[in-house]
Amino acid sequence: MPTKFFEDYTVGEEAKYGPIEVDSASMIEFARQWDPQPFHVDPIAARTSMYGGIIASGWFTCALAMRTLVVNYLSPESSLGSPGLDSLKWLAPVRAGDELWLHCVVLEARPSHSKPDRGILKTNIELSSATGQLVLSMVATNFVLRRHDPS
Repeated sequence: MPTKFFEDYTVGEEAKYGPIEVDSASMIEFARQWDPQPFHVDPIAARTSMYGGIIASGWFTCALAMRTLVVNYLSPESSLGSPGLDSLKWLAPVRAGDELWLHCVVLEARPSHSKPDRGILKTNIELSSATGQLVLSMVATNFVLRRHDPS
């Protein structure tokens, strides 16, 4: 991926990445370590749950989205991290074998007033199944270096 600096993100710009494969072993291993609720790790308990089978932890789904963002959307040379999310919603279960697509839209791109070497990027991020069902929605804020420090 070519390096993207703050100036390379324009309001309204869209990007789509995928497919992201949901692997059963990774999904369950993540849940065993970080979110060991029965419907994430126990096939028998999951079958009798409201989901009718094992589903991915929402945090695993976030991790899939984050990896895709880091590899494709944010440049290691210019990404300075994030102060957090404005919203995060898990809208539908994710299951092993699903193929997901990440869709990003730049909502806001403004230079930082306190640190002129960077800008503040706000992105709407959606993760959808191959059939188009929305499974995750979040709005993230990121700090991104400017190509040239204007100070």
